[in-house]
Amino acid sequence: MNNQAQKYRAYAKVNIFLKIRGKRDNYHTLFSRFIKVNSLYDTLYFQPSDSKEFEIVGNFSCKVQQNTIYKAYKALLEYTSSAKLKTFMIHNAIVVEKKIPAFAGLGGGSSDAATYLKMCNQELNLGLKVEELADIAIRVGADVPFFIYDYQSANVSGIGEVIEKFEEQALELEVFTPQVEISTPAVFKTFREFYYKELSDEERTKLARMSSLEVLKNLNIKNANDLFESALHLHPELKDYVKDGWFFSGTGSSFFKIK
Repeated sequence: MNNQAQKYRAYAKVNIFLKIRGKRDNYHTLFSRFIKVNSLYDTLYFQPSDSKEFEIVGNFSCKVQQNTIYKAYKALLEYTSSAKLKTFMIHNAIVVEKKIPAFAGLGGGSSDAATYLKMCNQELNLGLKVEELADIAIRVGADVPFFIYDYQSANVSGIGEVIEKFEEQALELEVFTPQVEISTPAVFKTFREFYYKELSDEERTKLARMSSLEVLKNLNIKNANDLFESALHLHPELKDYVKDGWFFSGTGSSFFKIK
């Protein structure tokens, strides 16, 4: 490693659209357009530590073992059986300067986990290909593979493991996150009970070809995101933040619009 710690950016994402395709085991299969938010990111780097155990330095409300970065470490260790990785993480902490809000539908935890995997691969010369990192990433969480590829825009399907790059110009977005903490499992449970519907093959084909700009011009907040009504059902106070031209990302609570 260099003496000067290299800093890495973990970017946020928004879902331009998010549609449910069906069910697979305990998961819902989806079809979504993820785009990277270039103006919003966490900063990660390694720093020497005397803690002698896995250490995350940052403003997190969860225990270390619940953090997606720790889960990424465990998945990477299982995949590589790397003694070098284990030793490195005993002597170095991972520092996270948080800017992406938690429980926001912006993929902050997933982006941190993916960035950590890429950092370890680069800093420790693990020699893993991007496809291998993506394979590890899906074991950590459904949104994590998207951040491995670092595409500006992609169509994402399955349970998040199928990433297809979508060529389009980057959109400049404004993102607003109200102080509403939303449980993703609770949103999916409410969706199953009260709002369940599946995207048809015809609609999928149509959405797959549309640019993100076209999608936002042709859809509204409700029909762009299948999970919006469920989030609203659980948190009626979200209604106070619904405005023309704004859309809802993931299971929330963030809203976004084109600048």
